[in-house]
Amino acid sequence: MDEREKLRKFRELDDAFAQALREMDGDSRSASNPSEEPAARADFEMRVQGLMDEYALSQTCVYKMLSTLLEHKKIL
Repeated sequence: MDEREKLRKFRELDDAFAQALREMDGDSRSASNPSEEPAARADFEMRVQGLMDEYALSQTCVYKMLSTLLEHKKIL
């Protein structure tokens, strides 16, 4: 896989993560239909798992990264 493809996948994951954060914050405008949330979550989880596999990241590593991002967001 070339670097452009990796960047595209990362941007997609970043967008999905931002969407998930908005939903966690209760921004109802970001979720058009509550019945779609489980499907969106499953898609997000599959994409995260794919990137974890591709970059050989452990669940612990990803958890620490996401926790740090969430904590940083609380500070801002």
